[in-house]
Amino acid sequence: MVFPKPPQPLQVATAGEALIDLIEDADGRLRPCAGGAVYNLTRALGLQGVGTLYLNPLSSDRFGRLLAEGVAHAGVALARPTPVSQPTSLAVVGLDAQGKASYSFYRDGVADRQVDAAGLNAACSAVPTLRVVATGCLALVADDGPRYLPWLRAQRAAGRLVVVDANLRPAIVPDMAAYQASVMAALQQAHLIKVSDDDLATLGLDGADALASARALLARTPATGLALTLGAQGAMLLHPDGRAWHATETTPVPVADTVGAGDCFLAGLLVALLQRPALQQATRADELQLGDDDARQLLAHAVASASLCVMQTGCAPPSLAQVAARLASAPPRVRSL
Repeated sequence: MVFPKPPQPLQVATAGEALIDLIEDADGRLRPCAGGAVYNLTRALGLQGVGTLYLNPLSSDRFGRLLAEGVAHAGVALARPTPVSQPTSLAVVGLDAQGKASYSFYRDGVADRQVDAAGLNAACSAVPTLRVVATGCLALVADDGPRYLPWLRAQRAAGRLVVVDANLRPAIVPDMAAYQASVMAALQQAHLIKVSDDDLATLGLDGADALASARALLARTPATGLALTLGAQGAMLLHPDGRAWHATETTPVPVADTVGAGDCFLAGLLVALLQRPALQQATRADELQLGDDDARQLLAHAVASASLCVMQTGCAPPSLAQVAARLASAPPRVRSL
């Protein structure tokens, strides 16, 4: 298996949806933008200089070519560089008065779902420098469990850091109980979980507030860390031993829309994690131990990445230089809880 050479050794492999967001403008017209949570994460990692391998195929149609151009520009390698004949997934995106997005999906017989666990594992096995695998969002629907769950189990067993972004989309599923069970099955394989306050509500977790619900979720998994995004209220990082940190911006952030904000947040978190000595010194992900300084660095980089995204229309992931500049000029406030 031969991959186009990225700017850095391949460290992260991503698997999940790549689609076109049809974003409704003020005049009612639909504007096509490359998107999908995993695709956004993949591009965001590449644009911040992380050697990244995208595992799903892209379509040979017009939209597939647009998606391919996006990952190529980000320096991302494709495990399946030959396009497939199936069409590209579509999502119709509506924005409310605060710029918050809602989605309707069209996903039957599409290109990015033409994967299986054996192929995903084979692609990862071909990359000796791989440290992290990441998935989430539409890959967690019950119908796609046989595609992704065996792969996640195999990657965890191989010692790689498994990252799962819950990023629930309840509008796409007819059976909420099956969807919740499928998401929880994926989270059982994760070392690092990302959820939003909306995700916690959709999972039906009890708690006096989002922090309590997030702690309840972390306690139900073997994960060693959980990142909780809270929109304008910032984000938190939780440890199973009860430690927690909260990051908020210290200057106003002009919001164009929130499309891709969580994806850029997670990318920023992983970029900072890959730079930390704690990960570099761990021979297996199970051995990873993050301290207070690690947590602060991860949260600050993640929040800055997300803030730069929301200042733009659509998902516009920042470069590493842009994140560094924001951290220098307007660093988030991070405090222990």
